[in-house]
Amino acid sequence: MSSNKEKNREIFNITLDETKSTVKKTTDDALKEIPRFTKAVNEYQEETIQATKDIADSFLDSQKEVIHSLQSLWVPYIENVQNSYLSYWGSPQRVTENYARTVSNITDSTIVATRLSNNVLFASMDAWKNSIQHAKDNAKEFSRLNINVAKSFENVAKDSLRDFSAREEVQGHTRQ
Repeated sequence: MSSNKEKNREIFNITLDETKSTVKKTTDDALKEIPRFTKAVNEYQEETIQATKDIADSFLDSQKEVIHSLQSLWVPYIENVQNSYLSYWGSPQRVTENYARTVSNITDSTIVATRLSNNVLFASMDAWKNSIQHAKDNAKEFSRLNINVAKSFENVAKDSLRDFSAREEVQGHTRQ
């Protein structure tokens, strides 16, 4: 009976060690993927920043052409109107400056929005990291709890078996 118990214990240990080995291999493989994921995040950020710059540059270049076209068409008319009715704020130069400032503010806002999105991404990653740490800590506690419960059952069973054996021995003596 004892050798059967030892054999079962050995089978359990081998099975659990194999499982532990499989988990180690899986986590090692996952660790090898980190550089690829890091590279992907870096590339995403670089591409986003470059795309924002390209969008702003394209928009500003097109606006420059629009302004030049409109200025050549409307400047003489606006100067005429300005001389008659408008103040300093309505001058073509002032309108152009205000428009350029607005476009610059939109570009700045786009870059800030991209930065904020990246901050949210990193905050989410930090929150996930904390969740994983808590899950790890809780798993250790549950494992410790399971061990304690198993040991308690083992002790109760041993005590019951000992009490039963003692009772049987006393009853066996009284029968004889």
